[in-house]
Amino acid sequence: MSDDLEILLTNDDGIDSTGIRALYDALSDHANVTVVAPADDRSACGRSLSHEVDVDERDLGYAVHGTPADCVVAGLAELGPFPDLVVAGCNKGANLGEYVLGRSGTISAAVEAAFFDVPAIATSLYVPAEDTPFDEVELTAAEYAEATRVTSYLAEHALEAGVFDHAAYLNVNVPLPDGEPAPIEITRPSKRYEMDAERDGTRVTLHDRVWSDMDPDSLPDPEGTDRRAVVEGRISVSPLTAPHSTNHHDALDALARTYRETVEPTDG
Repeated sequence: MSDDLEILLTNDDGIDSTGIRALYDALSDHANVTVVAPADDRSACGRSLSHEVDVDERDLGYAVHGTPADCVVAGLAELGPFPDLVVAGCNKGANLGEYVLGRSGTISAAVEAAFFDVPAIATSLYVPAEDTPFDEVELTAAEYAEATRVTSYLAEHALEAGVFDHAAYLNVNVPLPDGEPAPIEITRPSKRYEMDAERDGTRVTLHDRVWSDMDPDSLPDPEGTDRRAVVEGRISVSPLTAPHSTNHHDALDALARTYRETVEPTDG
């Protein structure tokens, strides 16, 4: 990784989180890193944008009182040198599956960068579900070691290797460290979706049942998916594109041709 490489680093867990500090320390050994991150936890906010945000200067960098997407726009357009690469993370908790991509602030930061034509890496740490509620789980910097190692490796090599000629961003999900470095598997996002809802009087509770079934012995996700790779101890790297693509549909073309023949004209 060249010392001349400029990286914009952001996240959605907030500028004071352990994950972003660990990633900053790793990346800044060999690159110029500018941190522009939310002032507080903005997890699962998707690509929400603000019209105006306050900015504080902290020891690590700029703390934006807004969303990860705000941070990327502010960082690229105003606060920092224009970077070669945007890195988002390291997120506490995995970002796996197609349906999660639009909800995640970590992923959304990478997507926002793509609209600026800046390649990006979004890195998340898979934390297996246990008896402790997830929001009470505390992780040390050492537990991010695998995530920071692979992110640094990709930041160092992916640009020169031409990876971003074919992908707008990489969604990287990493297991907790387990002695030897984990292998990388190039994956696709899982298509599983198991949301449901339950009403109790005036309240409706939404349940995401995907995360309750992450047992390696019974995981229903097929080979090649991000969820299977990370649960089985491999680093999942999904090369993804943005903006969203469109497909040609003959059936929709036919509807467009007959539209004016089948609707009544309006008066006036």
